[in-house]
Amino acid sequence: MQAASPAFTPPQATNAKHETITLAGGCFWCVEAAFNAVDGVFEATSGYAQGQVQQPTYEQVCGGRTGHAEAVRIRFDPAKLSLDDMLDLFFTIHDPTTPNRQGADVGPQYRSGIYFEQPEHETRIRAYIARLAAGGHDGAAPIVTEVEPLRVFWPAEPYHQRYFERHPEQGYCQAVIAPKMHKLQHRFADKLRA
Repeated sequence: MQAASPAFTPPQATNAKHETITLAGGCFWCVEAAFNAVDGVFEATSGYAQGQVQQPTYEQVCGGRTGHAEAVRIRFDPAKLSLDDMLDLFFTIHDPTTPNRQGADVGPQYRSGIYFEQPEHETRIRAYIARLAAGGHDGAAPIVTEVEPLRVFWPAEPYHQRYFERHPEQGYCQAVIAPKMHKLQHRFADKLRA
């Protein structure tokens, strides 16, 4: 099995032309597919965030004992997409009320998480979640999304990158990702690439 690429370590300085955020919302194929469709996203990379094992493989992470979350590191243009826009999209395509689970995907690797690189994002993320929780979100269950600085990110193996784009006919893609993409198209048509 091919090991993941070298880890990404968060930078000390912010590039004024882009911002980054790493989002964990269940299977990374779903999150990556959604954000790759959004205008203003420069890059969405599937990978493994926060765990203790260096260069983890997909099989190790799926075992649920490495501490990693399947996540997508997203580099975006803040002139086109605000942080709130990014969070609106994220909270639309996943359920932030189910600990360590998204649908049939169960385990700590499928937890809901937001891992920030720019320290100024933390207050804004926490305020957004508080507003969402106060508004009742889509149900009575509390939001369990963890919010932490990104400690480490390992890009996933190449066959995971742009998976939905390359395999739209695959069963999981049709049953799980396609409905999320339809929801995204319905609610955020103005944010999608032409």
